Amino acid sequence: MQISIISCNIRRISCDHVLALLGVSLEENSPVVVKPGDPLTITCRVTGASITDSSSHYGTGWIRQPAGKALEWINSIYYDGSTSKKDSLKNKFVVSRDTSSNTITLQGQNLQAEDTAVYYCARHPQC
Repeated sequence: MQISIISCNIRRISCDHVLALLGVSLEENSPVVVKPGDPLTITCRVTGASITDSSSHYGTGWIRQPAGKALEWINSIYYDGSTSKKDSLKNKFVVSRDTSSNTITLQGQNLQAEDTAVYYCARHPQC
């Protein structure tokens, strides 16, 4: 059995409102497939905005969408390095950042078949 991980990106999600991010791009690595129990690493490079810009109060994070199901927020990392996580996934996924390359990374451990999904990198206002 294999777990299919397809990574994509979106430029806006909603807290209380949708905010378009003009001129900001998110670039992810190619789709990956991992075996159950194997680790996962997906990287997202942000261009057109700094992940450490305190004037914007933006976070960059990860959401996923299993086939036929709703989007599910995983975690986020903010301009100041603070993080927030979905409680039920906090032991499975970790978000980190590399300020020198303006990238964020999602690391997953002990993934199972139910983790098969499209994984999205997203920028959003800090809620």
